[in-house]
Order: sequence, then C-alpha cells, then structure tokens
Amino acid sequence: MDEFKKFDVNGDGSIDKAEWDALEYEDRKRRLEDEDAQRDAQRRMTWFALSGMLLYPLAVVLANVLSLDQAANILGSMASVYFVSVAGIVAAFFGATALAKGRSNDESSR
Repeated sequence: MDEFKKFDVNGDGSIDKAEWDALEYEDRKRRLEDEDAQRDAQRRMTWFALSGMLLYPLAVVLANVLSLDQAANILGSMASVYFVSVAGIVAAFFGATALAKGRSNDESSR
C-alpha cells in the first residue's frame, strides 16, 4: 500500500481522476521520450554504418598507397562480408521504421 501513497498527491487516501490523469500523462511522456531516444540511437547507428561503407574503400586505397599489400589484400577479402552486413543493418533500420510507421498509420485510421 505504501507504493500508492506516493501517487496520492493530495493525501486523501485514494487516487482520484486528476491524479490518475497525471500518472498517465507522465507515463506517456516517459514512453515518448524513450521511443525518441531509441529512434535517435538507431539513426546514429545507421549513419555510422553508412559512413563506414563509404570509408572502407578509402582504407583499401590508403593501404595500397602506403605499400601495405597484405593489409590491402585482407581488407579486400573482407569487403564482401562487410558490405553485406552493413547493408543488412541499414535495411533492418529502414524496414523497422517503415513497419512502425505503417502500424501507427493503421492505428490512427481506426
């Protein structure tokens, strides 16, 4: 019962409509902030992955220029796996975003 006392703002021993609405507001606000933080993290991860895809060929060329033939060969042999993996990450992000957007559109049309 003690856990309910902290939500009973006016101290009357029960949680009335106004207090309940305030709880729902805080819960919704916290959920929206969490969802926003998750979207921001996914967006940063995707940009980081795309940047890596652009910089990877530069690393191979740089290894060749610096006469690091073994490094260039290793980087070149890893490229196929790297690009497929990063493309999978980016595709998953865009797929999840599209799916979430589709669900929110379906819910709003009800």
